[in-house]
Amino acid sequence: MIPPLFRRAPSSTIASLYGAIVAQAREPRLYELYAVPDTVLGRFDMVLLHVVLVLRRLREGEAGDRARAQALFDAFCRDMDHNLREMGISDQGLPRHMRRVGEAFYGRAQAYEAALAASDDAALSEALARNVFAGSALDGAARDTFVAALSTYVRQAAAVLAAQPLEAFAQGAVTFPQPEPLRAAAE
Repeated sequence: MIPPLFRRAPSSTIASLYGAIVAQAREPRLYELYAVPDTVLGRFDMVLLHVVLVLRRLREGEAGDRARAQALFDAFCRDMDHNLREMGISDQGLPRHMRRVGEAFYGRAQAYEAALAASDDAALSEALARNVFAGSALDGAARDTFVAALSTYVRQAAAVLAAQPLEAFAQGAVTFPQPEPLRAAAE
């Protein structure tokens, strides 16, 4: 065991924030209502998407909020490391897989950030289709419908997070909207 002197334990605030993100990413309605693939990659994309949304909000704050953003990203990386090890990735293969996780994170984060800054949903829908629905068996109009619904949810989540005071994040509290049925999301 590594003595506490040489390792940093995650704070309870960051653990709470990350726990809320993972809980939302595992929300069954995301998979049921929006046809997000319930696979390892589908779940990874949902965690990553929600981490990006929270990081985006934290980076709008002061230095302490930006430090929390870095700690949250570090928690995400530790979780990915832990999950890869549980999936049987060896110590020798771990750096290669973590590099892929990092590349996926930064690529998706950049795409989502740019898409959320745009006034229309075309770029967001394209990014979600390319990343979240890449391995999906859906095609055509069905895929477009689910992509549009998920895009609406992401915009709503960004708005809900923007309305939350950063003081709540500092205490480890974060709230996400509940996924809505397609009819409600399309209205």
